[in-house]
Amino acid sequence: MNSHHRKELSFCRMCMGHCGVEVTLDEERHLLDIRGDHGDPQTLGYACFKGMRSADAHNSEQRILKPLKRAEDGSFSEIPLEQALDEIAEKIQRAIATGGPESVAGYKGGGAFFTSSSSMMLNEFLKALGSPKAFSSVTIDQSSKAVTAGRMGVWPAGRDPFHRGDVFLVVGHNPLVSLSSSGFDTRNPVKRLKQAKARGMKLIVIDPRRTETARYADVFLQPLPGEDCSVLAAILHIILEEGWHDRDFCERYALDLEALRQAVAEFPPSLVARRADVPEETLRKVAAVFARDSDRGAAIGATGPDMSPHGNLAEHLLECLNVTCGRYLREGEIIDNPGVIGGRQPRRAEVIPATRSWERAARSRVGDYGLIGGELPTGTLPDEILTQGPGQVKCLIVHGGNPVSAIPEQRKVVRAFEALDLLVSIEPFMTVTAQLSHYILPPTLQYERADLPIFLYETLVEQDSYTRFTPAVADPPAGSEVKDDHHYLIGLAQRLGIVLEHFGQALDMDHPPSTDELLAISARHASIPFEALVGAERGVRVEGPPQRVEAGDPDSPHRFSLLPLDVAEELRSVSMEWDAAKLRPTQSDAYPYRLAVRRLRDGLNSAGLELPAIKERIPFNLAHFNPDDMGRENLGEGEQLTIESAHGSIEAVATADDTIRRGVISIAHGFGGLPDGDDKYIDRGSSTNLLLSLGDDRESINAMPRMSGIPVGIRSAHEARA
Repeated sequence: MNSHHRKELSFCRMCMGHCGVEVTLDEERHLLDIRGDHGDPQTLGYACFKGMRSADAHNSEQRILKPLKRAEDGSFSEIPLEQALDEIAEKIQRAIATGGPESVAGYKGGGAFFTSSSSMMLNEFLKALGSPKAFSSVTIDQSSKAVTAGRMGVWPAGRDPFHRGDVFLVVGHNPLVSLSSSGFDTRNPVKRLKQAKARGMKLIVIDPRRTETARYADVFLQPLPGEDCSVLAAILHIILEEGWHDRDFCERYALDLEALRQAVAEFPPSLVARRADVPEETLRKVAAVFARDSDRGAAIGATGPDMSPHGNLAEHLLECLNVTCGRYLREGEIIDNPGVIGGRQPRRAEVIPATRSWERAARSRVGDYGLIGGELPTGTLPDEILTQGPGQVKCLIVHGGNPVSAIPEQRKVVRAFEALDLLVSIEPFMTVTAQLSHYILPPTLQYERADLPIFLYETLVEQDSYTRFTPAVADPPAGSEVKDDHHYLIGLAQRLGIVLEHFGQALDMDHPPSTDELLAISARHASIPFEALVGAERGVRVEGPPQRVEAGDPDSPHRFSLLPLDVAEELRSVSMEWDAAKLRPTQSDAYPYRLAVRRLRDGLNSAGLELPAIKERIPFNLAHFNPDDMGRENLGEGEQLTIESAHGSIEAVATADDTIRRGVISIAHGFGGLPDGDDKYIDRGSSTNLLLSLGDDRESINAMPRMSGIPVGIRSAHEARA
């Protein structure tokens, strides 16, 4: 190593893995290299490829380093920051004067969530303005988890933890690649999974693709995409019919067990096996290993079921598996991670009943949807912009997100964003959303700012009472004018005369806090002093008396709601989808395949796809086919084709993939430029959102569009030319 170079410890904030890293800096404190830190007590030296290429992002020639303003012709030019904030604030004031506070909205993406000093600041900004129009990537991803909690109820002590379970059931989830999970141990995930299997844990995976995670499965079920509800209902049918459920737990804590038994009786395994195109024997084995042969261990799902048809129902049925089998921590058991930054709260062995919070407070003016976790469903955002009348959104601030890439029906999304009077992006790269923005405010990148892990979800992400702090270990490129994200939102708030709160504490708007001070406010209820956290180079595992699950109220009348009326109706609608002749859901001959969502190891949604090292690996998103399907379609490896749905079409290149089951096309999202633009598929890939609709099959509570399990067909290039 050059004698002028030095190394610093930090951790990656690209995803929930939070891998400990060692960064190499030059004499000007610019990033040279990133490697996994083998001394890290959590991730043990692991770091993924995309995380280790973060230096490329920091030093990229494509990085936006000064505030930009878009001209009428679509070109951008630099603008002094104070002038940009003045102009933005003036436009917001004008919108509020004519359309009220509801004319201002905000969208928050992963870049905001993983910036702990400002992760909730956009929401607080809107709240201070008096606008309920907060949107985020959460409600276009896995908001069915919040819907399930609101319809079923919550067990405060949590599910059986990964490292104590006899079994772990994963549906439509590939945590070895995504490194994001509410339950799976993603700290050096392969090593942790091998350790769990070595102590005897059985892994069950249900997925249309034999994913990297599925390769370690003891039982693997490979259904058609979109059949999660029928498969889960059949598993519950078997468990309840065989009496493998936890009778004592259900009697004490569950309502509607008999009603659930009758409802899932409409999903006998013999018929579901034919509908989902899986062996009945394997379907029964899944139920037996999970419920009969195991006493502890949870079932979880992710984007697979949650983005598919009836995603809310799929997540509800998954949690029904946990309830009926009693897969929750009980009185007296240790809670491995009761919270560090957020502090400890009592956790009792009792049910917090269903709240259905979306039925109260603010509602969307389009579709009459309620708030999910304090936010309106992102699936309604384009209509909130395009639908005229009181409350029409005229100004949108995007913090660390790329909604033009993330929201289905991309042409409609573009049309909506082009109709805005003001679109502001806090964004370091020229994403498709940034291209449409009137102003782009460039933030520091992760190693240039002080930070904490994504503590909003710390009890779901971290496996034990561990957390950490990192200082800013690198400097931005010379001559840049980037700021930590909060600087922009506080600057706008000052100009608009509003006071922001930060995790319950009002900020001094005349003397705004620094990044470290904001983090200290966030952690003021932490189990350890903030100063001790700052001084711990590799983080802190909070020692001391363990927190145990406290006894619940023996007289509590609260129970899990296994089959509320709307869930019963959704389950009935799934059973009515049968084609009596084929024992399969009716499917058009024009669209004989089903499109499945897919995660990539080398990229995270749309982030980083333009970096040279990543682009060299994945220049565009290939369409993965089972080799038998390629043979039947007479498709050659690397052949160009068109994928069509009832809503649109995209270009793609075919590749054989024997991990995919027959009848499925798997293609990653996050690719492509603006629709109808000059970008070629070979340069940027295609946006799968051009195949999707915001209107069809939208969920009733969270407006979640159908984003997986989509019926599609194909045309080869020579057919298209003919």
